[in-house]
Amino acid sequence: MSITTPDHDIPDHDIPGHDAPDHDTSGQLRPEDFRFARRAWIAATPARLYDLVSDVSMIGTWSPSASDVSYDDGAGPRAGAWFSGRNRRGGREWTTRAQVLRAEPGEEFAFVVDGLVRWRWTFRPLGTGAVAEQSWQLLGLDPVLGTTRADLDALSAHMADSVETTLVSLGRWVAESTGSR
Repeated sequence: MSITTPDHDIPDHDIPGHDAPDHDTSGQLRPEDFRFARRAWIAATPARLYDLVSDVSMIGTWSPSASDVSYDDGAGPRAGAWFSGRNRRGGREWTTRAQVLRAEPGEEFAFVVDGLVRWRWTFRPLGTGAVAEQSWQLLGLDPVLGTTRADLDALSAHMADSVETTLVSLGRWVAESTGSR
């Protein structure tokens, strides 16, 4: 079973070019103000979790917001590879394009969606399982995501809820699939 932990910031050193304060007090929207990470302990090795997450066709199994995800023909979990998928939010549905940034088996799988959002999964062993961490970082502003701080705060909250559901669902799926062997 998975247990999610409270929200925590992604270290500034992990975000290229980010050396500003954590929050803009001028009222101006800055993409770097919208980020979060969640983690869960899952009863699987980091290598197993990496294999599951980097097989992007599986994400719809756990995510309440994504479906029909697949690599482009001939592509797979490697840096530079492209994939497409469907996303849902608030009764709307749309297709996205993503490019893999990092694909380090057993350690990290990261990608950028439509040049606007970076998703990153990391895995580290802990006891008889591993801690899986999923982070989300807004990279750019676009009216499709929202035009006000309230819009972007709502988007971030929605995505955090989605990540928590994904981590719990992934942990449950791993436990159930391991138990049925």
